[in-house]
Amino acid sequence: MASTEHIAIRSDRDVLLARQRGRALGEQAGFVATDLTLIATAISELARNIVLYAREGEMELQLVADDHRRGLVIVARDHGPGIADLERAMEDGYSTSGGLGLGLPGVKRLMDSFDIVSHPGQGTRVHISKWRRS
Repeated sequence: MASTEHIAIRSDRDVLLARQRGRALGEQAGFVATDLTLIATAISELARNIVLYAREGEMELQLVADDHRRGLVIVARDHGPGIADLERAMEDGYSTSGGLGLGLPGVKRLMDSFDIVSHPGQGTRVHISKWRRS
């Protein structure tokens, strides 16, 4: 079942494309409509962060399966400025852009797993996944 897509993220158009492709892959995996919305929202938030803070990056969307479940793994990566205070960035309501988006804590709540690595001056990598409920 492993199917992987790589999407370059450089503009709002790419944000929309990543969102659409994530939803389509989620449909392939058999996710219900509410989970598809959560997946699309998380992808949109991460892709917008790439455009806003790093200007360009990549999203990798991968359908995965093991013996008992199917899911979608998403990796967002960039080589932008990185996140100076990761602990603070994970606080609800924190924004350096003045926006009211979900932010990273919102993405974490929407998904089943969340991992972030960021180094100032080197970029950020966010690894998230959602598993289909049986």
